[in-house]
Amino acid sequence: MTKNTVSTDVLLANIIKGIEEVKGNDIEILDLRAIDSAVCDYFVICNGNSNTQVNAIVGSVQKLVSKEIKDKPWHIEGTDNAEWVLMDYVSIVVHVFQKEIREYYNIEGLWGDAKITSIANNY
Repeated sequence: MTKNTVSTDVLLANIIKGIEEVKGNDIEILDLRAIDSAVCDYFVICNGNSNTQVNAIVGSVQKLVSKEIKDKPWHIEGTDNAEWVLMDYVSIVVHVFQKEIREYYNIEGLWGDAKITSIANNY
C-alpha cells in the first residue's frame, strides 16, 4: 500500500515516468478529488499498441515506483490477456489499455466531471 511518507504527487510523477519509459500513448490524468463518489484521488489512463507493450508499461511502472519510492501496487489485475490492466496504488489507479479497448470502455466519458490533464508524448 502507499506509504504516508510518499506524497501522491511523487507517486503520480513516477507512474507517468514509468509509462513514458516504454512509450505508452495518450496519457491522461483524471483528478477525481472533487468527486464525492470517487474511490481514489487520481486515475492515470494510457494505452499500448499490443499485449506485449501493455505488459511492458505495467512492468515499467512497477519497477520504477518500486526503485524510486519503495512502493508497490496493492493489487494488479488483467495481465493475463493484457487488454486492460488495472494497477491499484490506493490513492492512484492506473489503467493501461490496448487502444480499441480504451475507446470501447471510454473511462474518461464515464468520469466526465473529473478534471482531465493530457500529457504530451515526447516521442
